[in-house]
Amino acid sequence: MDEQSELNKLRQQIDSIDSQIHELLNKRASCAQEVARVKTQAFEQAQQFESDADKSSTQQLLFYRPEREAQVLARIREANQGPLADDAVAYIFREIMSACLALEKPMEVAYLGPEGTFTQAAALKHFGHAVIGVTQPTIEAVFSAVESEQCNYGVVPVENSTEGMVAHTLDNFINSPLKICGEVELRIRLHLLVGEGTSSDNIKSICAHQQALAQSRNWLDQNFPKVERIAVSSNAEAARMAAAEPGIVAVAGDMAAQQYSLSKLASNIEDRADNTTRFLIIGRESVPPSGNDKTSIVVSTRNKPGALFGLLEPFHRNGVMLTRIDTRPSRTETWAYVFFIEFEGHAEDAVVSTILKEIEEHSILLKVLGSYPRAAL
Repeated sequence: MDEQSELNKLRQQIDSIDSQIHELLNKRASCAQEVARVKTQAFEQAQQFESDADKSSTQQLLFYRPEREAQVLARIREANQGPLADDAVAYIFREIMSACLALEKPMEVAYLGPEGTFTQAAALKHFGHAVIGVTQPTIEAVFSAVESEQCNYGVVPVENSTEGMVAHTLDNFINSPLKICGEVELRIRLHLLVGEGTSSDNIKSICAHQQALAQSRNWLDQNFPKVERIAVSSNAEAARMAAAEPGIVAVAGDMAAQQYSLSKLASNIEDRADNTTRFLIIGRESVPPSGNDKTSIVVSTRNKPGALFGLLEPFHRNGVMLTRIDTRPSRTETWAYVFFIEFEGHAEDAVVSTILKEIEEHSILLKVLGSYPRAAL
């Protein structure tokens, strides 16, 4: 068989497989629509037997199930035999689920804007491209948009592997009724971006979010030590400024470069090759166990010797792994602190439930921020 004949045969096979994939995709979408019908019918029937007071507290009909989607993606990764990589297969199924969920009910997701931020990229990685993204000017505004039910969920940065915790996010959790519903990790690649009319010879200032400036500090010190650095509200805002005014350059990512049609003066300028930011998904409902979960709590204890040991000892005694502990100043007492603690397991697990009860007995405040599926590596 000559080369052209062999190629034609392979292309016919691909066309046939594509037709099968197309048919299966529409079957899956039809199933999603049927799921929506069943959920809606059950919800409406339940509403008929509730008082008006009860209805106000059960108004939300849930279509998105974080634990269910985490289980599906974990199963897909585990079953994958190649040649496509696990992440590639998970990405494809993430988009399929996103498109099917939009048939049930399009979701609105708030994130720190403007368009082109890493937070938007995290939202798309977690929810897929079929969601409706709603930009917010601040982290506080993301919380507000979800609390007021303007948006179904929100995405906020919480931790960077280079610069540590995001204090604004932690502080908002103290008084917010929202729950953590999930997490997503995003590899952060930073570039020096310029618009038309800007080159390395006429740079007046370098703009970025303060975290991005800190994450590329060494590179900037070595290459542009005398250029003024200006911290702005987001890397996307810096990109917008670079596109609008010659002489301004931005430290931002690929999404911002595409959004504002900027060129890369330098690529991958982050100081650490493994620079990663973790984002939290916030919502109004608690998430049932997925089988691979984390729990976040905020706790305040009396100011006495051994207080911190008393908080941590139950985890050690019960063999529960801590994944993060951080402190923030208390807003109610001078020189007092609250502890943010994250650990493996779900609040409904018997061992975790026992630990939480023990901690509560010895604490001034204990607030479970949420139990949620762990981010896929």
